[in-house]
Amino acid sequence: MGSPQALSEIDRRVVAAWAADCAERVLAVFESEAPTDLRPRDAIARTRAFARGELDAAGEIRRRFVAGRAAHDVTTPPAIAAARAAAQAAGVAHMGAHALGAAAYAAKAAGLSRPDQADAVRDEIRWQLEQLSPDARTALRQLPLLGQDTAGPLGPGLLSRGVLATNIRAIQAGLA
Repeated sequence: MGSPQALSEIDRRVVAAWAADCAERVLAVFESEAPTDLRPRDAIARTRAFARGELDAAGEIRRRFVAGRAAHDVTTPPAIAAARAAAQAAGVAHMGAHALGAAAYAAKAAGLSRPDQADAVRDEIRWQLEQLSPDARTALRQLPLLGQDTAGPLGPGLLSRGVLATNIRAIQAGLA
């Protein structure tokens, strides 16, 4: 039996579109520091193509780390978070729970890039929740709550600590 964080391929395709939307909202944060690095933009485009059924899961699983490497080539925390949002979106082909990672990193990037706006993270999460289609909302509700399952991104890793955990908990509460 697979991890409950995986979701079916149909559900992964549905949430991939939303994850791409979340990551794309903060892509300019990354590109302001690294305008010639196309890895996050390409990851978002490939995530959208996967969502449309134009790319298969196996091929995207092999490519899912490409955008994440872009986070190592920038220096500011907002740009790093934006690159990681794109990388998490690309990871949805592998495991649906990465959609929450994409949203959490995008909200983090939004907050870090607008430190003078106290509500930037909350506003970003509100926007993210408003973008969910009924099918994507249903698919994301199938995921275990953060920390309840250790076999994936919602387990004890990076997403379960700090602002990312706070963001995921807010998103999951908003799904109810």
